[in-house]
Amino acid sequence: MNLHDWIDELCDVLDLEAEVDEGLLNDLSRIATDNVERSAGPVTAYLLGFAAGSREANPESVEKLASMAQGLAEGWDRPAGFRDPLDVDQPVPDDSGVDHTGDALDD
Repeated sequence: MNLHDWIDELCDVLDLEAEVDEGLLNDLSRIATDNVERSAGPVTAYLLGFAAGSREANPESVEKLASMAQGLAEGWDRPAGFRDPLDVDQPVPDDSGVDHTGDALDD
């Protein structure tokens, strides 16, 4: 199965009527991965799709949105692996054994 077949099947499963330019998404994802960080690739593709869907964008509009995202990724001034010295590395406590059912979130 190739990527185009996967996209067709996934659109069927998700009940989407969509034309997907897998080359555009692959290129944008690679650029974001190379210039930002590894996980930026799929997140960028997702957000592009979200933006396109929320605007009911036609293919030309999707290309314009992708171009804007690409420009941001190519000009990203914190390349992959960059560690911001102001970031504080504090371990996140593991509370996976705690039952949070009924907990209220503080505003």
